[in-house]
Amino acid sequence: MTHHSPPDLLVLHAVRLRGFADAPALASRFRLDPRTTEESLRDHEAHGRVTHTGFAGTYGWSLTEAGRAENERRLAAELAHTGEAEAVRRVHRDFLPLNGLLRRACTDWQLRPTPDDPLAANDHTDPEWDAGVLHELAIVDRALTAVVDRLGVILARFHGYDTRFSAALTRARAGEVAWVDRTDVDSCHRVWFELHEDLLATLGIDRGKEADAVARLR
Repeated sequence: MTHHSPPDLLVLHAVRLRGFADAPALASRFRLDPRTTEESLRDHEAHGRVTHTGFAGTYGWSLTEAGRAENERRLAAELAHTGEAEAVRRVHRDFLPLNGLLRRACTDWQLRPTPDDPLAANDHTDPEWDAGVLHELAIVDRALTAVVDRLGVILARFHGYDTRFSAALTRARAGEVAWVDRTDVDSCHRVWFELHEDLLATLGIDRGKEADAVARLR
């Protein structure tokens, strides 16, 4: 049976996935009630798990080290409760080759090497180059549906990554270049980053030590 995370965990997890965001953005991440989200944030703040700060006139919530530890503790308990930890690990292993393809596509979207400059910025004036990148993203898009389906039957919070990615790719194909790699919109890159972070948090894997962790599990 699919497990549905409780709202207070989803609020804490949304802070981790978004990194820094205001309460409405956090509520929208998992379609939570705004008032419940605000109350949960204040409760987590009282326990030292999140902090509310401002930068250049922008205010938002971010995770503390205590919050990160609590998030991972509760995610681990949740995964153990499902009895499907090995299934999630298998999905993660299958995810990694797609992650390499996505990273390469985003790099190619940002850079278009020339004979004089191997790090020349992509000014999106070469339709064939951009079409090649969008083709790679389409491959990722098709594969992502199966990844999300496999995760979503175990943990309901994984539903939606595929539709968000597809929506961003549709906008990119329509000429909105920001929807491939910008971090201030729900771009392909941002959706993918959140999915990757969700998997790492669920499995308790440090992003910088991911390759070593996977190797030990083979």
